[in-house]
Amino acid sequence: MSPQQAQELIREQDAQLVDVREPYEHEAGRIAGSLHIELQRLPEQATALDRERPILFYCRSGSRSALAADAFTASGYDARNLDGGLEAWVGAGLPIEPSGGRVA
Repeated sequence: MSPQQAQELIREQDAQLVDVREPYEHEAGRIAGSLHIELQRLPEQATALDRERPILFYCRSGSRSALAADAFTASGYDARNLDGGLEAWVGAGLPIEPSGGRVA
């Protein structure tokens, strides 16, 4: 989904936002309110996610988060991917934290 659609999903449907990037990437800049679960840790952390709420996965460019979204969709979750990742989010003029953060 596009950054604008993602922003609407987060705001209107109380979606769970999951950053699947590496720790250094997450620390450099992230979408406010996101939960950080590295891609390789998702299988063991799946129980931390609510099956009753949509999940929006993101990474830097959208490829790692697409894998996560596909796997969770196959397991019965309402999972989505942020197309273009954090790069597209920032490119659309949407905010990240911390102030002065960057896409790593």
